[in-house]
Amino acid sequence: MTDHFAEFAFPDTDLARRAYAHAYEEVSEALAHHSVRSYLFGRAAGEGMGLKAGSDYDDELLFLACLLHDMGLNERGNGDQRFEVDGADAAVSFLEGQGVPADRVRVVWEAIALHTSVGIAHRMRPEIALTHTGAGIDVVALGAENLPEGLADRVHAAFPRLELADDLSGTIVAQAAANPRKAPVGTFPSELLRQFHPEIPMPRWEEMTGNAWPGVA
Repeated sequence: MTDHFAEFAFPDTDLARRAYAHAYEEVSEALAHHSVRSYLFGRAAGEGMGLKAGSDYDDELLFLACLLHDMGLNERGNGDQRFEVDGADAAVSFLEGQGVPADRVRVVWEAIALHTSVGIAHRMRPEIALTHTGAGIDVVALGAENLPEGLADRVHAAFPRLELADDLSGTIVAQAAANPRKAPVGTFPSELLRQFHPEIPMPRWEEMTGNAWPGVA
């Protein structure tokens, strides 16, 4: 059996291996593969920016954030918050159970909670920024042209995309349609819900502001 930790130089710690196994136990294979690819693409993007794992950022934290970033898209992690925040909370529960110090857990929480926050996440510390970047490269190929030649082919051969688009968007939309609290106005889940279910009424900004202070001039 191929050891992907050796093949792709994953951070080879007991915690990283447990997180890898946990990802494949908790979410679909398509989402787990996506999580691994997000790490590999994020790490490569960091190298392209001159960031070196181990000196410029903590590679284990980046790996943990990427591998655990979609824990809100399973039945256990599905709560009343945006899937990003539910996933961040689920990751915290797992990491605390592994005895990970609170300061390291916090970095992973922030990376996962912010991983869809375009215009914000890239300004944060490298582990957070590269989680966002890697996920963006994998899902919509944003910046994929800057990856080293041949890397994407190697990664996709080892971790095929399967039905990622349907699995990812389908789960987010199904959760939001069943529980509108998971799709606050202006968020990524809200936009997906609007696109996939235009028949579902969404509050409009002018209505929200116009009804905010009735009777106040």
